[in-house]
Amino acid sequence: MTATYRQPGVVLTDRRFTVPLDHDDPAGETIELYAREVVASEKADRNLPWLVYLQGGPGFGANRFIGRPSWLGRALKEYRVLLLDQRGTGHSTPANRQTLPLRGGPAEQADYLAHFRADSIVRDCEAIRPAVTGGAPWTVLGQSFGGFCAVHYLSRAPEGLTAALITGGLPSLDAHADDVYRAAYPRIERKVAAHYARYPQDVERARRIADHLLTHDVTLPNGYRLTAEAFQSLGILLGGGEGTHRLHHLLEHAFVRTPHGAELSDAFQEDVQGLLSYAGHPLYALVHEACYAQDERPTAWSAERVRAEFPQFDAAKALAGDGPLLFTGESIHPWMFDCDPALRPLRETADLLAERTDWRPLYDSARLAANDVPVAAAVYHDDMYVDTAHALRTARTIRGLRTWVTDEFEHDGVRAGGQRVLDRLLALVHDEV
Repeated sequence: MTATYRQPGVVLTDRRFTVPLDHDDPAGETIELYAREVVASEKADRNLPWLVYLQGGPGFGANRFIGRPSWLGRALKEYRVLLLDQRGTGHSTPANRQTLPLRGGPAEQADYLAHFRADSIVRDCEAIRPAVTGGAPWTVLGQSFGGFCAVHYLSRAPEGLTAALITGGLPSLDAHADDVYRAAYPRIERKVAAHYARYPQDVERARRIADHLLTHDVTLPNGYRLTAEAFQSLGILLGGGEGTHRLHHLLEHAFVRTPHGAELSDAFQEDVQGLLSYAGHPLYALVHEACYAQDERPTAWSAERVRAEFPQFDAAKALAGDGPLLFTGESIHPWMFDCDPALRPLRETADLLAERTDWRPLYDSARLAANDVPVAAAVYHDDMYVDTAHALRTARTIRGLRTWVTDEFEHDGVRAGGQRVLDRLLALVHDEV
């Protein structure tokens, strides 16, 4: 059943679709997809071109906007927008510790989740496009992992696209996960150094917290085991425009005096559990490294293995000296499945995904080199999440792609400066700049 309703300035319609779990077996099992159609109130009766938005992640449902903020307001000037919950997220047959046991044991769960990468997401888009547009091609806006999906779209089904807009999401076409993380750790180290240069008082604060966690067992109110490594992973904040300030505010109220001595404050623990829990987006942890897999090589917990090549990230070694504690971020580790109650039941499933050797290639370099779809990409200088050198190498491979390289925004630029970012990309694909 379709439901249509209003918010300030927009008309919304809930849309649901049935697609194959495995598009190579169209007569087999199906799953449900959910998407929210958005159109400006004053244009609700007009025949407008479509823009489908693919959220970053993997594992996050589409934005739940109220009204027409940020990039959405700009898009609604000329498009109907489809905010798609990618498979396994939001209302699209969610995959999590509660639902995955319906599949069976860890082996069955891992086989199921192998169908939740960019290739399946793009085939979902092509499966539902005729019902949405009547068969006409549409524009795709891909943020971060959504950009990975957009590049796969250009590789597999460019006939479905009038244009592709990518923000912080140009993937390497051929890098193994190990290559991705070898490039990532030095970027993260630079972000941490920049944070400490802005907030030098945080050097001692972070060391004190890590030392406390190395010598105490701390369980957060939601059951999360807060270890020194888990604390370090809060560096994921440093990839966002306001992240350095958010991390600073978090650290400044970490401890409180009690009759038993200094303890981590309830307020600090409450904030930390919200930042570290994967309860709302477990697919991010489960298939994150699989998003880089394209051949017979397993990912084999790549971020954890590669981290050993960068001993400066070892908390105990840092505290044994007088140097700063380094934060991490944008990486998934096996210990997360021990610490996080939302992930614990899925540890064996995650291990099996890390061992898989039957991944298919995601990108077709020859087809991208012959591309004739207008493409524009925002590339953020020294992006913590997506390596800039990898992104620019891919940009040079895709025929006709126009880049906007900027240090005005971090990885979340489409949120922080959404209207300006989308304005610039639309101008590039319309050949206005």
